[in-house]
Amino acid sequence: MKVTPMLRASVLTAALAGSLAAAQAQPLQLQPPKPVTAKPAAARPIPLPPARPAGLGQARTASNEASPAPAAAPAAAANPAPVAQAPRPESAKPVATPAKTKLPPPATQEEAIERLNAYLNSFTTLQGNFIQFANNGKRLEGRVYIQRPGKMRFEYEPPATTEVIADGTSVAVRDKRLGTQDVYSIGQTPLKFLLREKMDLSREGTITGASVDGDILSVRIEDRSTLGGTSKITLKFDLAANELRQWIVVDPQGYETAVSLYNLSLQRRADPKNFVIDYQRTL
Repeated sequence: MKVTPMLRASVLTAALAGSLAAAQAQPLQLQPPKPVTAKPAAARPIPLPPARPAGLGQARTASNEASPAPAAAPAAAANPAPVAQAPRPESAKPVATPAKTKLPPPATQEEAIERLNAYLNSFTTLQGNFIQFANNGKRLEGRVYIQRPGKMRFEYEPPATTEVIADGTSVAVRDKRLGTQDVYSIGQTPLKFLLREKMDLSREGTITGASVDGDILSVRIEDRSTLGGTSKITLKFDLAANELRQWIVVDPQGYETAVSLYNLSLQRRADPKNFVIDYQRTL
């Protein structure tokens, strides 16, 4: 089946991960942050959404509108009699919540990679929302489900008609409108980075650099095992929230796709039916 460059760009690169081998240690430039080596002129910054943007991608309804101010309470009667109040129990006093300890940024590239490894190996299930920015500027939204090892599903909201499903062995790219389905080995896609049972970035690919800008750690990787040649991947990790926030993939044809994540949950387990590929649909 013929696979078009745009299909690889907007779908296969929307799922991330890499075969990341032989990392070479390089110190991070943190104080003061130095500008990352400039990419080609065509590169453009992709915005990161806030951790939980209110109403993003949802239709505007009456519940989204500003709630009217509550009606004013009736005026108190003149010279009201004082009301005795019972003493407040000691247990009812508010308890101060201790501030969350923020870890310092990594001082070296090795430490940055270990921070990412710890996160990627800390969960077996993950659900959340994503926003995808295609090379042509088109924006798509949807839900992502991960069940490690090996299983993932990207569901795009209308008007998109695409689904991406990984069942532990293969990745299927479905177009519900056209009735087509292309199947690839997980090892041919960047998906393997998120789906391995045990991830060690220092052994999985070539790390070409790392930098910190505020709370965002960026790690740049070259993956030579993706379909069609070498893909360049940038991971953006939120050091304060301890979450993967975005990845940017430039595929072998030079098409760039960025995927931003938000509303992530590591507690809910997805329905196993979400990860089933109907191989009879493959032409």
